[in-house]
Amino acid sequence: MPLTEQLRATVATLLHVTGQTQADLAAAIGVSQPQVSRRQRGSATWSLHDCEVLAAHFGIHVMDLLAGPTRACQGLGQDRARNPQRQVHAP
Repeated sequence: MPLTEQLRATVATLLHVTGQTQADLAAAIGVSQPQVSRRQRGSATWSLHDCEVLAAHFGIHVMDLLAGPTRACQGLGQDRARNPQRQVHAP
């Protein structure tokens, strides 16, 4: 899977696990919800700067964010997950 697709899958998984919406994420990282939507659809890309901001927002290391959904969720603090018992596995 290309890195851009993996990143979109990771962001989608983190949103699901934390119970956040695209609007919540947009407000937290300082962009509009349509910008998040375009990046998640693949009509725009997440920049390296965006990756740093996303990782900081979720409280994980940027390399965990880029490593995929499973690794990102493993780095996610239990207090951040809406369902800490939920296990996430990469597709």
